[in-house]
Amino acid sequence: MTRVLTGRDGQSFTFDPGAFCLELLLTGGPGKYAYWEILHTPDDLADWLQDSRLAAIAPLDDLRVRPAELRAVKAFRDTMLSVALALAHDRDLPAGALETINDAAGPVPRPRIDPATGRRTWVGPVTGTQILGAAAHEAIDLLTGPHRDRVRECAASNCLLLFVDTSRPGKRRWCSMERCGNRNKVSAYRTRQT
Repeated sequence: MTRVLTGRDGQSFTFDPGAFCLELLLTGGPGKYAYWEILHTPDDLADWLQDSRLAAIAPLDDLRVRPAELRAVKAFRDTMLSVALALAHDRDLPAGALETINDAAGPVPRPRIDPATGRRTWVGPVTGTQILGAAAHEAIDLLTGPHRDRVRECAASNCLLLFVDTSRPGKRRWCSMERCGNRNKVSAYRTRQT
């Protein structure tokens, strides 16, 4: 599932983080990630989720997020950011991070088949706690699965995006070939021409 992002330069590009727990990192975070913070109210999270990997599985029509749930999702996101950075740079995981992820692994949205349409839907209302549970369950799968060593930070020096490299050879370096990969190719070409 790809998202269309727009950089500070106004250029739009597609980006696939490879996992919902990493897709949450697109909403901001601590430190230098605070510039990108978009989760100020529960409605902000509900709006953002409409284009998420979860919504690609089934529409999130009946979504209810309380302020405490938003705070919990943001705390999980910030922990996941520190975990993803540690994995991407082959460092030890931050102290307490695994406990935070484990504690968040609660209930998840329940799927169902709509009898009228035959399509997959979620049993509503879907809560912020269930969103948090879905992200935590996926983080546990990522941290204990075959792609643990494939969490990457974009190789561009001015890009902060993190993703799971699900490519067959495991050689993905860029958040997007449309953006950072292309910029690198242009820069390398110009360097060779001089």
